Amino acid sequence: MQNVQNFRNYYEILGVPKDATNEEIKKVFRRLARQYHPDLNPGNKEAEEKFKDINEAYEILSDQAKRAQYDEYSSHWKKGFWGKQTARAKSWSDNRRGGTGDVDYDQFSDFNTFIDQVLGRRKERNGKNTPPPSSSSPPRDPFRPGTTRTAYTISSRSSRRDVEAKLTLPLEKAYQGGIERIRLEDGRSLEIDMPSGMITGQTIRLREQGLGGGDLYLKITVSPHPFFKLEGYDVAIQVPITPSEAALGIPVEVPTLDGWVKMNIPPGVKSGQRLRLANKGYPDEQGKRGDQLVEIQIVVPKNLSSEERELYEKLHQIETYNPRDDLPV
Repeated sequence: MQNVQNFRNYYEILGVPKDATNEEIKKVFRRLARQYHPDLNPGNKEAEEKFKDINEAYEILSDQAKRAQYDEYSSHWKKGFWGKQTARAKSWSDNRRGGTGDVDYDQFSDFNTFIDQVLGRRKERNGKNTPPPSSSSPPRDPFRPGTTRTAYTISSRSSRRDVEAKLTLPLEKAYQGGIERIRLEDGRSLEIDMPSGMITGQTIRLREQGLGGGDLYLKITVSPHPFFKLEGYDVAIQVPITPSEAALGIPVEVPTLDGWVKMNIPPGVKSGQRLRLANKGYPDEQGKRGDQLVEIQIVVPKNLSSEERELYEKLHQIETYNPRDDLPV
């Protein structure tokens, strides 16, 4: 029996049960992404690898169709069906139609090959998976989230043999643009000057970079970010502040796509209140930028020093504000 290599339990990676809801998965992902983000762990290779695994797990489990395919694969992997029989499962083509078909899991030499198929990163001919590249083919980098991923299909309707490639970029790279090196599955490596402000679903046409003089069409996907969230052309982010910063209106530094900036906090700001940083959002087609929406989260310290506790006790004795005065009972 074939031993399927490199299997990764995405539920264990995120630390969620198999019946976790999408909202639970998203909540855990955001927490772990913050914890292991490379910007917060400079030089920590272990944290960097953990961050990549977390992103890969989230990319599969946050998508209902991909999650179903992964669960089916996991079930047959545990039963050790490889080399014994053709497993009954939803086929890749029938998944899109809601039907079922036969999938021979023995065709996947390892787990990475299966994930490539689920995410559509492998070449397709006549609806069938092509075998892995031969030893004489150019080496292919294993997929890792957070890095450039490319795959292509050749349009049968085009005599010029146009090529379509999928390019996934982190939000910061999509925002900044600039030189990006990609490698196609035919072995070619291209260095492309990407525009700034790219968005998911955008297609970039590169003339005469396809096969046989055809064009190359790059379909852009911007991967989820652990801190920033696009809301149209506005960028939303949550920023924690202390009770004293909230009460006194102490200016704080907040991250933006352009780096850290100092933001004024109005005295008495409430938790959940949104403040606006003008022109710090995402650019539109004309280059006009949206705003950054900063949601305030007032965080109470869990561990107080003896001096801090003494000051809080004195404040409690002299403060006149009672937030429960307006209760209706």
